[in-house]
Amino acid sequence: MSLDNLLRLSIGELFLKFPYTKDFFTDHLVPYEGHENYTVNQLFENMDEEVIEDNAINTELFITSLVEYIELMSSYFASNQETENTITIYPGFYKDGTKEHFKKIEITKGDIVSIVGPTGSGKSRLLADIEWAANMDTPTKRKVLINGRVLEPHERFSASNKLVAQLSQNMNFVMDLSVYEFLDLHASSRMVENKEQIIAKIFDKANELAGEGFSKDVPITELSGGQSRALMIADTAILSKAPIILIDEIENAGIDRKKALDLLIGEDKIVLMSTHDPILALMGDKRIVINNGGIETIIETSKDERSILSNLEELDKTLMDMRNRLRYGKRLKFEEEFKHE
Repeated sequence: MSLDNLLRLSIGELFLKFPYTKDFFTDHLVPYEGHENYTVNQLFENMDEEVIEDNAINTELFITSLVEYIELMSSYFASNQETENTITIYPGFYKDGTKEHFKKIEITKGDIVSIVGPTGSGKSRLLADIEWAANMDTPTKRKVLINGRVLEPHERFSASNKLVAQLSQNMNFVMDLSVYEFLDLHASSRMVENKEQIIAKIFDKANELAGEGFSKDVPITELSGGQSRALMIADTAILSKAPIILIDEIENAGIDRKKALDLLIGEDKIVLMSTHDPILALMGDKRIVINNGGIETIIETSKDERSILSNLEELDKTLMDMRNRLRYGKRLKFEEEFKHE
């Protein structure tokens, strides 16, 4: 927004067009109540000099800062309107300096891609390259395009303007908030419509994913590892504007993995997950195999592997059932668990 256009608007019109500017006035101690029909200049012209002095208001600096703030927020919301949601990865180098052998990897909206390889092979490095939209400036020298373009520096390095969200293996809350207060804070910062319905949806989905349910009133610092992970996956899927989700080793989170992936895909996210779990590896549409710091190969999941996945999921259900029964103090019986057909 230009300075001239800003100065033509009344404060009421400004708040209606850019709701987040109301907080800007409040944060800068500029009283506007009862004067919403004034322009910004008229507000300052009619403001008591003592109020300006007591609140340390620099009128010229406030106006220029307000213009910059509106431009920044407008660019943020505009950047999150991109709907193509594609990742293109161009080759870099192995740890020994050898060039990676693929031409390019293209991943589109709705894809689930697993990243597999031995411990220390470079799986997390690939996730980091994607998270920061590498432009041949990381140790691997890979180039990553988002929606067919190289991201601008402010898109790559701004914490508030990222196209990529990462769910790390270790997650600990430190804020002294209840689950509801945490979700309310995030939803308010996103200025979503129907905030209460969004909060209820996230809460319900988190409880579906978690091995053990929890209430909205429980402090987030008291959630178990599985409950915390379930809450963050549901929150990221439903409320985060980032179209690309990176997950580092979800298998040990104590949540329903298939429901978690279904939820993320249902919200039109691209999902990439680093994993050692054969079930998660085969849930992907394709898997990227990492070795010696480089991408060794890309494998499409075959029909035979889909059949194997079904068998693995049945075994996993049996194991999960045993785990839950033991957790709640029940005994297992060999005859019941290992019946012969």
